[in-house]
Amino acid sequence: MDVKKNQDHEKNIKILLVENIHTIAKTRLEEEGFEVDLISYAPGEDELIAMLKKYQVLGIRSKTEITQKVIQNSQHLIAIGAFCIGTNQIQLQEAKNSGIPVFNAPHANTRSVAELVIAEMISLSRQLGDRNMKAHAGDWMKTAEGSKEVRGKVLGIVGYGHIGSQLSILAEAMGMKVIFYDVIKKLPLGNARAMRSIEELLENADFVSLHVPETPQTKNMIAEKELSLMKKGSYLINASRGTVVVIEDLVEGLKSKHLAGCAIDVFPHEPSSNKEKFESPLQGLSNVILTPHIGGSTEEAQYSIGIEVSESFRKFLKVGSTAGAVNFPNIDLIPQQGVKRIQNVHKNEPGVLGEINGIISKAGANIQGQFLSTDEKIGYLIMDVESENIENLVKDIEKSSRNIRTRVVF
Repeated sequence: MDVKKNQDHEKNIKILLVENIHTIAKTRLEEEGFEVDLISYAPGEDELIAMLKKYQVLGIRSKTEITQKVIQNSQHLIAIGAFCIGTNQIQLQEAKNSGIPVFNAPHANTRSVAELVIAEMISLSRQLGDRNMKAHAGDWMKTAEGSKEVRGKVLGIVGYGHIGSQLSILAEAMGMKVIFYDVIKKLPLGNARAMRSIEELLENADFVSLHVPETPQTKNMIAEKELSLMKKGSYLINASRGTVVVIEDLVEGLKSKHLAGCAIDVFPHEPSSNKEKFESPLQGLSNVILTPHIGGSTEEAQYSIGIEVSESFRKFLKVGSTAGAVNFPNIDLIPQQGVKRIQNVHKNEPGVLGEINGIISKAGANIQGQFLSTDEKIGYLIMDVESENIENLVKDIEKSSRNIRTRVVF
């Protein structure tokens, strides 16, 4: 492999990171030879389209919307990274149709979110938010009334994934009993018990903590009916997605004193920046903790996320690996010496592989290795070949009517 030519190829790849992504991502990617720009805010649709004209890779957080229009006007993009867990802000299918894999960080902020929920349970149970505000205002609220330990209480976790399961372990260590519900069968950790339905969980939990993705099935999942099933004097915590809870119904549950309090970190409508004013019907209610979507906003989590997604970028751009891509067939690869690696995304139709191999054979190139993974829409093909004129070979493959994207990795 011509090291000098490969280094020049990497310098031609420009990466845009938005929303104040941790600088470790910029540092790591620049160390790999890529050109990286970092901005502190979430660009709007038209501004983002204009910006992306000079970039091939984009990194975002939760505020930047990658719409169909953005993707259709940015067909030169080769990868997108969500420096967070959720990817609902990205049109994943549209990205896949354009041959753009999307990577995220499903593990890096797990501990930070779990710790916040533990803190919120204690704060709600001891009414710390209200007592703190009263003390600041000069009121001395020294009473045990309504103040309880969390030890021995039942925590109900809806969604037993990375965060839910770690929360389960922390809660048990504090002497809590843990029950959980997940649409997918999960192995209980410690003494946690799986519930047969979300209704069964709501009826038995003192604290209900939500840890589900945003899907059509989870939208408005907790509304008047579900809140009425919760135990009188129980608490609701939502650090998942803002659309999961019907806020107006939650307000009524709090005002009627059916619920003793809640802690909400995510909202159906959130400010696009720290300068925009935040408004919610939950403001001003007693024993309600409102936080500005900070579940994963710790220095440790953002550092880990920066490393995790930048490493996914590195492996994709330099090796061709798509392991961890949320919208793409997954292939995990290692570098090879003495060959040229071609990355091809094509429509998953009969005969495509034969057509591509025919093109390679006609060009007189020798295939040293071939890796293919498909889903119902696309095929992702990696080919290690010996060829004197790799650029012409790529151009010939691109002429196929089933070709979506073809590029030389190294």
